[in-house]
Amino acid sequence: MNYTLKLSGYQHAALQSHLLQDANEAAAIVLCGRCVTDSQTILIGQKVVPIPLEACVVRHPDFLHWRTDAVEAAFEEAASKGLSVLKIHSHPGGYADFSRTDDASDKELFPSLYGWTDGPHASAVMLPDGSIFGRHVSDKGRFTPIRRVAVAGDDVRIWDHETHIGEVPTTANRHARAFGAATTLLLKRLKIAVVGCSGTGSVVIEQLGRLQVGELILIDPDCAEDVNSNRIIGLTAEDVECRRPKVEVLKRSVEAMGLGTRVTALPRDVMNPDAIKAVAECDLVFGCMDSASGRHVLNKLAATYCLPYIDVGVRLVADGSGSISHVCGSVNYLQPGGSSLLSRGLYTLQDFEAEMLKKGDPEAYKARLAEKYIKGVQESRPAVISVNTVYAGLAVTEMLARLHPFRDDPNGRYASTCLSLNGTFVECSSDGQPCPVINRHAGKGDMEPLLGLQS
Repeated sequence: MNYTLKLSGYQHAALQSHLLQDANEAAAIVLCGRCVTDSQTILIGQKVVPIPLEACVVRHPDFLHWRTDAVEAAFEEAASKGLSVLKIHSHPGGYADFSRTDDASDKELFPSLYGWTDGPHASAVMLPDGSIFGRHVSDKGRFTPIRRVAVAGDDVRIWDHETHIGEVPTTANRHARAFGAATTLLLKRLKIAVVGCSGTGSVVIEQLGRLQVGELILIDPDCAEDVNSNRIIGLTAEDVECRRPKVEVLKRSVEAMGLGTRVTALPRDVMNPDAIKAVAECDLVFGCMDSASGRHVLNKLAATYCLPYIDVGVRLVADGSGSISHVCGSVNYLQPGGSSLLSRGLYTLQDFEAEMLKKGDPEAYKARLAEKYIKGVQESRPAVISVNTVYAGLAVTEMLARLHPFRDDPNGRYASTCLSLNGTFVECSSDGQPCPVINRHAGKGDMEPLLGLQS
């Protein structure tokens, strides 16, 4: 079994502030939700519980001992909520491995922890630069390394703990010249989901394939239609004629590049359980949908499973006779525990409810629409591939900026980037207040039903 640990940027900052406040070791407990599949278990940070310094009997630069009563409340909460426990402490001196003292401590603590609540549980260490490594600890005190630790914050930080990560292929040499070998190799190890595979989605997918991302998960329930012919990269007249699923068209297109990207095509709605679990396993997700319901569910999914989420939206206002009054779009970066597309005003709960009603009960939707109890769902929007390409490019560049910060200013200033092509102006804004609606299940991971959605 492979193990992964995911933390939000806010959780990582809280841990860094507590664990590295001076030259002596400190410790904390992180209560974690889980995503469990056949091949891996992902521990997802839900709540940080610092162990107070006054509860520490001994604190030295290379040794720490605290009273057991300091963690009892956290263990009780984990037991009552069915959560996993991560014990994390610092190595202020920079020792990048578990010490013999750590081994002895974990073998003593964790068998008793399993008496409180079922696992899996884990132990981790934070180094002075904020990097983290860890291990799963069994009920018998056996250790299994955590393969990957990921932090979804203003910057996306990923630490892989593998013996060999490969070399930059010749086809990616020019990427490496721009972003360095480390970032180029990281792209080859990432699994990225793209939800929505039409106008902007197909261009995002094309770019991710050319960047030689390791694996793509493509999610869209629709089949090719005539109206898609001038907007989906790689789409042919034959695809339209046989109504080939859009995800299959784009899978074929990426694989034809021959650059090594593995592709999984899921012709599913984002609310489908298979789609939810497939996205949950990813390192990052792009949302390329214009529906309120799709955006709402995907934002909720990203918060629940601690995923960085990049949303791209395009808006063309046309008069129907060949004139365009406005061309604009936005790229929004959403991090777990922060604001959401809902709190940023990109849609309302009324929009979401109207779309869900139309999908689940079309007759009731028509009746409520006629009675003016709800606002109608917009059926068709103008779309142009050149405009889609501009905003898709901004979205993929946003991903690169988060993985390899290259901006003059910190990434925190670019939670939202709005670009108008009418006057060619750009407006950027930082993250707002945390969204209570979207973050209600933040860090919970798997639950029944998934995401709390009723079928």
